[in-house]
This record gives sequence, structure tokens and C-alpha cells, in this order.
Amino acid sequence: MPPDWLDIRRGTAPLLVSLPHTGTAIPPEIEERLVSPWLARKDADWWIDRLYDVAAELGATTVRTAVSRTVIDVNRDPSGVSLYPGQATTGLCPTTTFDGEPLYRAGRDLADGEAEERRSRWFDPYHAALDDEVARLKVAHGRVVVYDCHSIRSVIPRLFAGRLPVFNIGTAGGASCAAVLSEGVAAICRDTGRSWVVDGRFRGGYITRRLGRPEQGVHAIQMELACRAYLREPEGPVSEADWPVPYDPAHAAPVRDALLRVLRHCLAVAAGPA
Repeated sequence: MPPDWLDIRRGTAPLLVSLPHTGTAIPPEIEERLVSPWLARKDADWWIDRLYDVAAELGATTVRTAVSRTVIDVNRDPSGVSLYPGQATTGLCPTTTFDGEPLYRAGRDLADGEAEERRSRWFDPYHAALDDEVARLKVAHGRVVVYDCHSIRSVIPRLFAGRLPVFNIGTAGGASCAAVLSEGVAAICRDTGRSWVVDGRFRGGYITRRLGRPEQGVHAIQMELACRAYLREPEGPVSEADWPVPYDPAHAAPVRDALLRVLRHCLAVAAGPA
């Protein structure tokens, strides 16, 4: 049985949906060292699990961690190699927010060996679950699509200039999936009339890059949504008084419909000719 923080919902379709950043759980022994509980959860992918609950209707498998990215970021390279050399980012066990604010109180940051312990406790089981589900679905279907779900605030000057496009599709420069997958996803995003980009600021994180082996029948793609796509986002600096905003199903509905078409395209690619 998986640990209680790891939610695995098995489907039979050749689609695996990864939800690595929707968790907000922080063990008390870590939380008491942090500047504030709100700051520690500020950069969560808020409500993305609700936005993508349509995946179950398609028979997709979902893997989600309830643990906050402040504790361990399961979408970072555990070796410490930057996924975006020369650009600001956060690490395996972040010590700052996306805006550069310190997460830990003075003198209370990570102890020697703590990152390795967190990796063993939370990172490795998440990736083992992804590997197990990919293997299971590949045996059943021969080919599988891994769809990694993310969101981020639209304006974060430390990470990117200006306003982020609504749909940010990541394929590691085309290495993580076949062109038919990324081109179809891009076409659906284009048809919404909203801004989109393929392999722009966000080219796919560790999950996409590690699992994407199209030559072996495993196609991985990342979708990083600007929060304004589905939330009434206050763009620019946010505070505990206004972030996160509540999930509004009616406001999210147009993008949710587009994402349902995206997931259906993923299934079509997985089921199509080799």
C-alpha cells in the first residue's frame, strides 16, 4: 500500500496524469522552522487537482503527492543540476519562494543530511509510483502518455519578464514526446484564442525529462498554466489577504473544457499507430 500522503488512482487508459505540486502538507517539525505557513504554501499549484479531475472520466491514472513543494520538490533533479541554467529557480528542498523571500527563519534552515532524508521519504516513493504506473500501462497498451500538470502566477519578475502566456507546453525541446503530441496540444491551445508557447520559459521539469522516452513508447509532456487561465488571479505581488483565491468552477470552465480536449488528444496519440 502507498503511504497516506501519496494518492494513486489507477485507470485503464494509456494516460498517466502527474500532480506533483498541489500538496500543502508540511510536517510540524518542519513548519515550526518556517517564516510563515502561508509563505510556505504560496507557490503551490492551487486547485490544479480540481481542474484536472476530468481525467478520471477518461480512465486516466493519476499520481499526486499531498506533501508541499516547500518540503520536497519532486519535479527537480535530485542531483542538484539546474533544469534552467542561468535562470532563477528553486531547488529540491527550496529555501526561498519564487519571489526570492526566505522560507526559513534565521538559523533554522536545512541541517546536514536533511535533504537526503527528505528525498528518501517523499521524492523516491513518488517517482517509484510513476515508474510502476508507466510500466503497468505500457504492458497493457504498448504506448503511454505522461501528462505533468502545473500552474504558476502570471507575473513573477524574478523568474520571467512580463506576463507569462496562458498555456506553457514543455517537451524538453522536442525530446520528451513525438511531434504529433505537442503539435496537437498546441493547436488546441491556439484555438482557445488565448496565448500559448511550446518550450518557452518552462520546457518541462524533471518528471517530463526523466520519463519522456518516445523511442520506447513513453511520451511525456508538461503543461504549465498561468493562474489567470482558471482563477480570478490578482496579478503581481500577492499577500495572505488575497492569495490563494477560491476555486470558481464557472470561471474555470472554458479552460477546463480545453484541457479535456488536450487529454483526449493525449489518449488518441497513445492509441494511434506507432
